[in-house]
Amino acid sequence: MSALQHAFWDEVCADALTDARLLAAMARFEGALATASVGAGFVPADAAETIARVAAGASFDADEIGRAARRSATLAIPFVKSLTAQVGAISADAARYVHLGATSQDVVDTAVVLCLGPACERVRSLAKRAGDAAAVLARRHAKTPMLARTLLQPAVPVSFGWKAAVWLSGVTHASTGFSSAAAHARRLQFGGAGGTLSSYGAQGEAVAAALAAELGLARASIPWHSVRDGFARLGAETAILAGAAGKIARDVSLLMQPEIGEAAEPSGAGRGGSSAMPHKRNPVGCVIALEAAQRAPHLAAVLLSQLAPEHERGLGQWQGQWFTLRDLLCSTAGALAAMAEVLEGLTVDERAMRANLDRTRGLAFSEGVSVALSRALGKQAAHALTEKLCETALREGRTLAEVLRADPAGNSMSANEIDALFDPGNCYGSAPAMIESALAEWTQALKD
Repeated sequence: MSALQHAFWDEVCADALTDARLLAAMARFEGALATASVGAGFVPADAAETIARVAAGASFDADEIGRAARRSATLAIPFVKSLTAQVGAISADAARYVHLGATSQDVVDTAVVLCLGPACERVRSLAKRAGDAAAVLARRHAKTPMLARTLLQPAVPVSFGWKAAVWLSGVTHASTGFSSAAAHARRLQFGGAGGTLSSYGAQGEAVAAALAAELGLARASIPWHSVRDGFARLGAETAILAGAAGKIARDVSLLMQPEIGEAAEPSGAGRGGSSAMPHKRNPVGCVIALEAAQRAPHLAAVLLSQLAPEHERGLGQWQGQWFTLRDLLCSTAGALAAMAEVLEGLTVDERAMRANLDRTRGLAFSEGVSVALSRALGKQAAHALTEKLCETALREGRTLAEVLRADPAGNSMSANEIDALFDPGNCYGSAPAMIESALAEWTQALKD
């Protein structure tokens, strides 16, 4: 990766998807292909051993191959030329069998699949970290009252644990979809010139089965040269996972605004500072996650737009999907790493949460007041009266509880009943059960 991408990409994921890793995976494909062809009688055993040995230790000049590929529009042609030369330096006879029966798309696509394995595993591990951290917050703050906000305005009392459980549910669903798509994408690409393995005659299936076993990949029922749903699905699910991280980042960054002050990212030397304003504590982890969440859908759209190649091998689809997938996975991994760090070190200000709730002068409890009044007045009349009581409280600078006690409708309630209407703990509804359900769903997802 570019040195500047350290700011936004996860380094471990990026290391799994370097140019050198791709070229090494392409060499691994060629070594495995030679070995797999021995049993069917297409490559002599000694030649296959030489090809596999050279491929395992081969070195490639990525800059040179990249520049040469502009003349062929595929990395495979200059790559195969380089590998063949390296094998030829050991055995001219063995060099005759390099890349036998395969096509450029076989080696490129399968190499991408091989690189995706560790990269996707890194993404999954970061999603687990973020989910585990959200689960801790959901349990710890199951009874911590705060304001829900709808359309950015005060709504009703909820618990911060419930809010964290909502975050967790997003990570759960997205990581489950991602894992499924990653598994589906790990399939051998092997079809030869037109997709039918025609070079191998009746032995094509045997060679393909042996090659899949050598590489530890699943076999597709038919080559996916021009059916690119595996990468498109992986791209879409990766973007959704980036969105799950972005949702958390959006909420945390809003809660972190000083005028709200209910939560804050972890601090540290050099973290969150401003080049011009020494007082600032910026939500830098949220910046990284939101950058990925906002860019990922467009990267996924590139893969989705490449679902209709021409006939058996398309123009301008598969040739560059490596670069799109790399950017998408590394950015999403960076987002998840950032949000895992944020959630693990999140400062939760329970007093600020309660103060903001109290600042509404009880108006946040209006739903409960309306429900209580509806038992005697009916829903429509109760809603209209509660709306009038809220307007009076706002106009006169009083609390809703005070206005309710002074209204004739409040005479039908005891002091304890009115107090209970303004107790946040009585407003959580099904939130406790929802939190437990979200936690259980996360636990099950980790087992699957």
